[in-house]
Amino acid sequence: MVSIIVAVAQNGVIGDKNALLWHISEDMRFFRRTTSGHPVIMGRKTYDSLGRPLPNRTNVVISRTTKEIEGCTVVGSLEEAIALFPKEEEIFITGGAQIYALALEVADRLYLTRVFHSYEGDTSFPEWNQEEWKLTSEDAYPCGEKFPYPFSFETYERR
Repeated sequence: MVSIIVAVAQNGVIGDKNALLWHISEDMRFFRRTTSGHPVIMGRKTYDSLGRPLPNRTNVVISRTTKEIEGCTVVGSLEEAIALFPKEEEIFITGGAQIYALALEVADRLYLTRVFHSYEGDTSFPEWNQEEWKLTSEDAYPCGEKFPYPFSFETYERR
């Protein structure tokens, strides 16, 4: 099963200069809890922004230029990355924008953290047709422990 996991600002922005624009402790914990023990697939720039493989996960990096990254499996395409795992295993697409755009075509599930605040950034989540997806769960928060704006965790399944 292919799942996308992403946090998106109110105006669609997901990052700027290869970095996150906000720090929501609850979202970091949600990401860790949800993806732990599962494969994560990301583009090279997303990997570079992390600076290391995510622990307790099989890390797959998609790159046209880099051939080896210590602690990761490097492949040339999203199709190649997905093919590494059995269809019944939940694998997580963790970015960036180009990889999300490709994954939206094949994903079965979408874990979306909506951040109800706009940010300036150079990277946005691709347009997606909400008609193709069914909201299956939602947890809304008026603010975080240390984050002043509302946000929600939403899970969608492809119709």
